[in-house]
Amino acid sequence: MFQTFETETRPDQGPPRLAALRAELAKAGLDGFIVPRADAHQGEYVAPADQRLAWLTGFTGSAGFAMVLPTIAGVFIDGRYRTQVKDQVDLAAFTPVHWPETKPADWLKAQLPGGGRVGFDPWLHTAKEIGDLEAALRDTGITLAPSENPVDRIWPDRPAAPAGPVSIQPLEFAGETAASKCARLADELRSAGQTATILTLPDSISWLLNIRGSDIERNPVVQAFAILHDTGRVTLFIAPEKLSEEVRAHLGPDVTIRPPSAFAPALRTLHGPVRVDPATAPIEITRELTEAGIATAAGPDPCLLPKARKNPAEIEGMRTAHLRDAAAMVEFLAWFDAEAPKGGLTEIDVVEKLEGFRRATNALKEISFETICGAGPHGAVIHYRVSRETNRPVHSGEIVVIDSGGQYQDGTTDITRTVSVGPVEPEAKAAFTRVLQGMIAVSRLRWPKGVTGGHLDSVARYPLWLAGQDYDHGTGHGVGCYLSVHEGPQRISRTSDVPLEPGMILSNEPGYYREGAFGIRIENLVLVQEAPAVPGGDAHRKMLGFETLTWVPIDRNLIDAAALSPDERAWLDGYHAWVFDLIAPRVSGATRAWLAAATAPL
Repeated sequence: MFQTFETETRPDQGPPRLAALRAELAKAGLDGFIVPRADAHQGEYVAPADQRLAWLTGFTGSAGFAMVLPTIAGVFIDGRYRTQVKDQVDLAAFTPVHWPETKPADWLKAQLPGGGRVGFDPWLHTAKEIGDLEAALRDTGITLAPSENPVDRIWPDRPAAPAGPVSIQPLEFAGETAASKCARLADELRSAGQTATILTLPDSISWLLNIRGSDIERNPVVQAFAILHDTGRVTLFIAPEKLSEEVRAHLGPDVTIRPPSAFAPALRTLHGPVRVDPATAPIEITRELTEAGIATAAGPDPCLLPKARKNPAEIEGMRTAHLRDAAAMVEFLAWFDAEAPKGGLTEIDVVEKLEGFRRATNALKEISFETICGAGPHGAVIHYRVSRETNRPVHSGEIVVIDSGGQYQDGTTDITRTVSVGPVEPEAKAAFTRVLQGMIAVSRLRWPKGVTGGHLDSVARYPLWLAGQDYDHGTGHGVGCYLSVHEGPQRISRTSDVPLEPGMILSNEPGYYREGAFGIRIENLVLVQEAPAVPGGDAHRKMLGFETLTWVPIDRNLIDAAALSPDERAWLDGYHAWVFDLIAPRVSGATRAWLAAATAPL
């Protein structure tokens, strides 16, 4: 099994670790310290050696940070984790802070009215993050002080840095050679008058060089730093033991390999201007360049948009991976529909069985994240991870949220289905139908070129808003091709200002969560593509739309068909017809019969 169910942290571990950290801060003359969930590569996912926030507080969510002061330690969490944090931290020692509603600067001003020195590790924060915080703290008497990380000094059994082997992503799946990618990005640097750019994001480096790694569970990315020069040559800073002779040959003579310890000194040898992404690069990189008198130019990581705009080979691979994954999901759902009403299943049973169906494809490299299986009230914990301590039976009359995905060499999948075990309460059925209406609305959208994901987000929420309901997460995130299941910069979120472009792949996943009762989420992946012209439309106005990539039935037992409009019913019936046509030939005979019933017209 890829997934395990051990408890990673305990609330009682937090208070003594917090006391040890405060003692270190006193020795260093600091009045506080910021502990982010981040590493020097600034990716969303971190290796065990970099899970400082979880080690200190017990909170294991994928986003958040702590601010530790002498008399209070705030754990800043967004809407996805407000239920989870209360179960994972000692609330007598740590105070959950609703973020981003509460700004870090405002919280610091309230807690340090007399001012003070707050430390931060400059390898774990971006220049934008620190710059924004410093600007908000101006004239308050509170200063930010770069510091060696005191958490590392009190963490006696900190794991070693990851050293997973690197593999090659074949051209048939990558769709473009690494040399071609480097050359066109180097053209961009020269056009901007820049001599080099610093790359820190693991998925950017993996995409650029057509390599994959095993440093981070669930994410086939390589942890490394790189400098892309305006000549197209790359200096790659990576632990040499990760590279086989085959991989070294693949990288070729235009990629110079050096150890990670050489990265900071190498920065001081560059000639400017050097592009540094203030939103993704650690501020220490800018500090090293500035102290060496090297001019910097703020600009986005040049890999972000090209990586997000999938090429034809990547798109075809994603389609193939999703058909394979859908067949595994349908086999699983048929099994669940037969077994759950009998009783005796637990959340862990469900997770293990689903992974087994994916493994049976003989193509699964990894799961793309820890499977979320929340039965009944656990479904309201948006990023719930079942453990042996929390494992709950699946009861009749409940709904179960199952959010999962697979990593295949030709693509990455992410799908959520909310399923019923027998009849459910009318309130849950009504909420499910509203979530479905939002998902259908996004699926059917057409929009003018240049529109951002922020403009589209409210479309998914509209049916819930009419009922006075909402959800505390974005409607969609970008997805990589055999890379990270969460990929930027594209999103469907009220905070997104990135225009959606053809080739981008995103999730479409509205939801609804009632703490202590139930949760609902329906998720398909969608591909941005040019929309066909409409008779009578503006001929000069280019329109975009979505192609659905996920082909798995939506539980008809949870739908209030009378609440759907004729267009919504037609979309769902058409979707289910496509599901049957595409997936029926790929599943067993017994499952095919189940699928025919599951995709029958409303």
